Amino acid sequence: MTKIDDLPKESGPSGGWGSLKGITRIYGESWPSLDVIRTLERQNKPGGYMCASCAFPKPANYHPFEFCENGAKATLWEMTKARCTPAFWDDHTVSELRDWTDHDLEKTGRLTAPLRYDADADRYVEVGWDEAFAEIGSILKTLPRKDVVFYSSGHAGLEASYLWALLARAYGNNNLPQSSNMCHETTSVGLKKVIGSPVGTIIWEDLQETDCYFFFGQNPGTNSPRFLHPLQEAKERGAKIVTFNPVKEQGLVSFVNPQNLQDMLTGNETKISDQYHQLRAGSDIAALTGLCKAVIEADDKAQAQGRAPVIDWDFLREHSANYEEFLAFCRGTSWEAICEECGLSEADLRDAADVYMKAERVIGVYGMGLTQHVHGATNIGMLVNFLALRGNIGRKGAGCCPVRGHSNVQGQRTVGIAEKTKLIPMDKLRELFGFEPPQEDGYHIVEATQAMMQGRIAATFSLGGNLVRALPDTARVEESWPNQKLTVMISTKLNRSHLYPGETAFILPCLSRSEIDEQETGNQYVSIEDSFSMIHGSLGKHPAVSDQVKSELEITCRIAEAACEPNPRLQWRAWVKDYSKVRDLIEATYPDDFRDYNERMNQPGGFWRGNPAHHRVWKTESGKLEFTTPDRLNALGFEDKPGRFRMITMRSNDQFNTTIYGYSDRFRGIEGTRDVLLMNKMDMAELGLEHGDPIVVHGDMDDGVARRRDGLTVVTFELPRGTVGGYYPECNVLIPVELHDELSKTPGSKGVPVRIEKAS
Repeated sequence: MTKIDDLPKESGPSGGWGSLKGITRIYGESWPSLDVIRTLERQNKPGGYMCASCAFPKPANYHPFEFCENGAKATLWEMTKARCTPAFWDDHTVSELRDWTDHDLEKTGRLTAPLRYDADADRYVEVGWDEAFAEIGSILKTLPRKDVVFYSSGHAGLEASYLWALLARAYGNNNLPQSSNMCHETTSVGLKKVIGSPVGTIIWEDLQETDCYFFFGQNPGTNSPRFLHPLQEAKERGAKIVTFNPVKEQGLVSFVNPQNLQDMLTGNETKISDQYHQLRAGSDIAALTGLCKAVIEADDKAQAQGRAPVIDWDFLREHSANYEEFLAFCRGTSWEAICEECGLSEADLRDAADVYMKAERVIGVYGMGLTQHVHGATNIGMLVNFLALRGNIGRKGAGCCPVRGHSNVQGQRTVGIAEKTKLIPMDKLRELFGFEPPQEDGYHIVEATQAMMQGRIAATFSLGGNLVRALPDTARVEESWPNQKLTVMISTKLNRSHLYPGETAFILPCLSRSEIDEQETGNQYVSIEDSFSMIHGSLGKHPAVSDQVKSELEITCRIAEAACEPNPRLQWRAWVKDYSKVRDLIEATYPDDFRDYNERMNQPGGFWRGNPAHHRVWKTESGKLEFTTPDRLNALGFEDKPGRFRMITMRSNDQFNTTIYGYSDRFRGIEGTRDVLLMNKMDMAELGLEHGDPIVVHGDMDDGVARRRDGLTVVTFELPRGTVGGYYPECNVLIPVELHDELSKTPGSKGVPVRIEKAS
């Protein structure tokens, strides 16, 4: 039931009974078999099932229940008893389903048989697997190689991902965009530039040693709730936590541990953040400049008074480059300019810097609040600058910690799903498989989307995901997507991308990670890489939803066999029989990262593939950590002007990516709807708006494209002035595909220019 008439309620702590209630509600809606209990007992444990939700690490010393609210929801949602059989289409057309919500589409249940779109009937109809693969292969052979895109979401295991990349290159291109393009590609590019590693520098043991966390644009309560356990442990040993985020996220305010009976019975809350600073959207560069300026000023004063320095000068001189230019920038930037941009006071920033200077070991944690900006790479560089000033990278209990969203989004990059040829050991592929890999860079997802809008993409293959819904500029994507000659979706459930079929379109149903993957050599393990670069094996034990569904790996190999030229070294059929053979290939291609892969895959906590930056070995052009000197104080791709707001897109605690489990965002007090825009009450008053008013939100990019989101209700919310918030993916229609990070091309979903008017 929608409750817009009421102001958002004060939310309780993250975790606690609210978390259990949320899980119970999804259980009641999906009604999975009782076998789900056994799956949850094995979830994120050695030799068990690795959660298909976030990529948070799976520790060797695990809890009795090593899953969070969203992890449980993901498992329950995927193990539903509901089935979307071919008979579903007897009563529904594709056009009709475009009016359904994302939630209701997925609620139809698991797909049970391969489907082909019948344009005359505007329905999908069942098709045999052999027939589907033959037709897909026949069409692919007629298309220009550069016009076919092989997209992958972050779900598929390392084995299927390696073969997916091999399929694209054997077919003839490097068009391998991946979900990282839309979220953490800024990390891959930005961190690589400044520390020589595309991933975070910390390992699990660092969480147990740190005495301070600085959070920027990350929401563990919704996106990585298992992070709350090490945060609670840190608080118990006296560690400090400082948060910078435009939105006050409950997971960084307080937490009741659902696995602690005493806490549950007494309601005992752990206060998480010692300081919480709500800065304006996109102003992290300014805030970090202020933090660094305070540290530099304190060091100047200490040295003038003959006291020990505050800055770790030994680290800077031995391990870093270009720090003098950055120090001069901070000294030369006024406090007035810093505070005007970020909306925080000088006292606020000095208080936060004081916590930093008193700490011995600091971890900098960030999420898409830093990455999804036009100058997101500068955000990343600034955080590294901040950590480096006191040597907080490459030592115990300190480092850089990006929190990845999808379960294997990082690992897929590791094993070759990348559009940039310089990231791929092409010589190894040539040696192993005896063909000449294409040498031209492929499409990033933004480039692929722009090419599609221009009519230059002939076919898109999606290994998981809901790409039409996840992309920015939704209306333009929906208009151009059906113009392709071929679309192929490898999916577990129905989603909006299926409703915009190409000239020929297939839905190929696949196993979930929790299900038995029975091949000729038995039930097959798959593996994933978590945010800390640990590799884990995963074994499904739940019966498959249908004898008509196939594994992601088998579907990949069958497409490759149908579409690629015969090559005796490309043993697609043999690899389906035994996934350990694929792991041998991954080890042969990446020997430093995957030594003794099959032997180590199931060790408790996984095995670490290593990270030079963790050991202060910098694989940069200079051979040192590179300081970044910004040329601006915000990360936006537009200027402020009267009537223009900075919109951030957000997820509720009742969703995972584009999967909407329900309509309860209890942490923000929003119930029964997602059609809202959160707004500061003073901004509302200036526009003559009241809580509950119907509004229209317009894109304000000045690029000649009309973008609008109708049917929204404005809701009073505690946000900085000039910042508004709307839900992803519903507000993607307002995000220009051209609004993206300059280096990584990651869409700027956390800094979107909009204007607001009351609906007539």
